[in-house]
Amino acid sequence: MLSNPNIDLVSRFLRLPLEQRQQFYQRLQSRGMSFAQLPIASIREDGRKLPLSYAQERQWFLWQLDPDSDAYHVPGALRLSGQLDKAALQRSFDTLVARHESLRTRLHLDAEARTQEVLAHGVVEIAESAVDEAQLKARVEAEIARPFDLQQGPLLRVSLLAVSEEEHVLVLVQHHIVSDGWSMGVMVQELMQLYAAYSQGQDCALAPLPIQYADYALWQRGWMEAGEKARQLAYWRELLSGTQPVLELPFDQPRPAQQSFRGARLDIALEPSLVAGLKALAQGEGVTMFMLLLASFQAFLYRYSGQQDIRIGVPIANRNRVETESLIGFFVNTQVLKADLDGHMSFAQLLQQTKRRALEAQAHQDLPFEQLVEALQPERSLSHNPLFQVMFNHQANSPAAAQQLPGLRVANLEWDSHSAQFDLSLDTQESGDAIWASLTYATDLFGAATVARMAEHWLSLLRAAVANPASPLHDLATLNAAEREQILAQWNATARDYPQGQWVHQLIEAQVQAQPDAPALRFNEVSLSYSELNRRANRLAHRLIEAGVGPDVLVGLAVERSIDMVVGLLAVLKAGGAYVPLDPEYPRERLVYMLDDSGVKLLLTQAHLREQLPIPQGLETLVLGESAFEGYSDANPGIALDGENLAYVIYTSGSTGQPKGAGNRHSALLNRLHWMQEAYALDASDAVLQKTPFSFDVSVWEFFWPLMTGSRLVVAAPGDHRDPSKLVRLINAEQVTTLHFVPSMLQAFLQEPTVATCHTLHRIVCSGEALPVDAQQQVFAKLPQAGLYNLYGPTEAAIDVTHWTCVDEGRDAVPIGR
Repeated sequence: MLSNPNIDLVSRFLRLPLEQRQQFYQRLQSRGMSFAQLPIASIREDGRKLPLSYAQERQWFLWQLDPDSDAYHVPGALRLSGQLDKAALQRSFDTLVARHESLRTRLHLDAEARTQEVLAHGVVEIAESAVDEAQLKARVEAEIARPFDLQQGPLLRVSLLAVSEEEHVLVLVQHHIVSDGWSMGVMVQELMQLYAAYSQGQDCALAPLPIQYADYALWQRGWMEAGEKARQLAYWRELLSGTQPVLELPFDQPRPAQQSFRGARLDIALEPSLVAGLKALAQGEGVTMFMLLLASFQAFLYRYSGQQDIRIGVPIANRNRVETESLIGFFVNTQVLKADLDGHMSFAQLLQQTKRRALEAQAHQDLPFEQLVEALQPERSLSHNPLFQVMFNHQANSPAAAQQLPGLRVANLEWDSHSAQFDLSLDTQESGDAIWASLTYATDLFGAATVARMAEHWLSLLRAAVANPASPLHDLATLNAAEREQILAQWNATARDYPQGQWVHQLIEAQVQAQPDAPALRFNEVSLSYSELNRRANRLAHRLIEAGVGPDVLVGLAVERSIDMVVGLLAVLKAGGAYVPLDPEYPRERLVYMLDDSGVKLLLTQAHLREQLPIPQGLETLVLGESAFEGYSDANPGIALDGENLAYVIYTSGSTGQPKGAGNRHSALLNRLHWMQEAYALDASDAVLQKTPFSFDVSVWEFFWPLMTGSRLVVAAPGDHRDPSKLVRLINAEQVTTLHFVPSMLQAFLQEPTVATCHTLHRIVCSGEALPVDAQQQVFAKLPQAGLYNLYGPTEAAIDVTHWTCVDEGRDAVPIGR
């Protein structure tokens, strides 16, 4: 038999040392030739350890992380109706195992490397058992979920479930390390051919396999190491280098520290009119259905996340060589398709970007995903997949219909998937004039109701894109009419009438008139009555007015938590100005920026802080103190204000890296505090603990809500807000009824052994972070008399915009509102 010169050439090439392989590769490239045009050759020698392919190495790593997970099982289930010839079935599997080395492969881990061993002979044991029809699906799912041992094997498992004498279900499960979806199709097709012949007493001559999977693994490494890896990697580096974003969708539960791979699937049907519209749009834009549906998913994820850099994993069969078409093995590769989006881009423009990127990816499809991860070195985390967290998979061919074998009718059996490799996966399939879809989702992150809404929103976006592909992405409708009515009208009907004749400082003055001797403020065992606090604030206010403070004039306050802080805040409002909190603990550079950016006209501080502050030259600075400003009037200034005048400006972290000043007006502050009083009514018996740094917006209600309602304001000493034991002592000593925590500090507070002694607590307000269910449950257990309230909102919207009263009703996550 004559040898193939090209195969001989490849064999010699693969046996060359790496440096000589690289030189040969470069000569081919310089002549415009590609090594990929040459055939795959076998260079295996008896007794030689066989390396794993790049994809197999990553599968081994994932299996070691969680050997019991079924996320990387490749299953199939066939319903066999009729007289089953079990001997012919067994002989068919014996032939398959002899034909495909992958089905008799074991893996080894030693001091040198991970390798694979092909056994000379392999045996498939068909595990038979009886099952009731009612339990059939559960049994199939249990068989699929049973773990593999990659080192002991076997890596193919076959079960035959007998429903009756003429009704069986054949369950095939392979581990992904030796198989993929295409391979399952190869196995089933060859199984049918073999059974058809053997059940009739005939031989079956399947076309010989030119190579085996281990040959491909050796060839892949030889080609990639010679230079092809560097060539293809250059494209992917340019496209994907830099910060690797993690797609953050609106999850129902926080992302766990480690993926469990537990999942579920939702099937979606596209109506015929939508399918027709999609086909017309694809033809008109010159794109494939794969490109169109991928673009729709990219737009959907952009709308859901608000992130402009969207990266989706897309599996490719990686069978672009004739030698691999009939092999069983792990060939499938994953590409990361990136979309750069903004709301002004039209859907048609996104389509063309997606088309271009898909064609470029096709030209660089051989680089193994594992090599890309190694090159880009994203921050590793067990909580999510590297480089992408969502998958899109489109099949243009119809699923195999029921087949007729001698004495048997064979049909695919559907089952419910209980695993998810990624946060979210969209699978689509064309079948004649229909398109079917499904969303597979991580149940650690999403609830079924949320995914059902997501499916409807994706369909709505598809309809909008078909109707007007020139629409900007931010105009594509995702909500249906009922949802729009609910969100924009029903849920948004929050308007309330509230008293607007007096602003917050004037409501405090009214409390002075109503109860002048009642305790208003408590700090370090020093108390001020309402009248004492009012007189001190009035004297300072008149001094501020003298200095030119009036409506919309900004006054900086650089003070520690103290009576001076409360007096200063109240005085600025009385003078008609707006206060700008400047935390003395901030870095000097940040204070310099805030003073310059805000343009404050006056600075209030304390004597012991003055020398450490970066006070600009020429900025008038007043030092606060109990005896300061004694010569000024203690009468209410009575400055006329409008609701649109600023009350305060708080600097947030900012999205550009520099702090950003967020101002709020008197009308917004008054509305916010009246709502809080309506929701959680305070009275003279209450005491509110002020412990939040005044550079955070929560401090605003901590200061003014108790004073405008006649309650008592208790101010924690500087630094005490960080010490749970000191907080417990202060709460008990001052009989505090109401306080705020960010959830992380609440959790620390709840770990204090004496926390259950805080019997006076009636209201615990949380905001600033997601409130864990565990923290909620601990509050219910340790402080059962206290109400727990979860609030959310941006600083710009007067502190909070949504609220939730926590109740023990078995939720997986604590809501922030409806």
